[in-house]
Amino acid sequence: MAVTLGALAAAVTLGVTTSGSAYAAEGLLVINGAAYENPSGCYAVDAFPTSVSNYTDAIAEIHSGPDCAGPVEWLAYPGETYYTETAQSVFVL
Repeated sequence: MAVTLGALAAAVTLGVTTSGSAYAAEGLLVINGAAYENPSGCYAVDAFPTSVSNYTDAIAEIHSGPDCAGPVEWLAYPGETYYTETAQSVFVL
């Protein structure tokens, strides 16, 4: 019985401590009119010219290459909109 309760307590503690470890920005990232709520990671740019509106609490990197590769063309800070004809992907930090 004590072993079972100890294992259960360890599992609950692990679940509580790791649940907040993954990070996603809070807010909306809007790319060409498509809104992504609480974004995290890389997003493809599907049309040109492109607009990226960052309504999150994080910085969005606009990359000139696909899959968030290539040079960073611009850093869109929270509340900023960026217009481009060359970006191919956006990464939210």
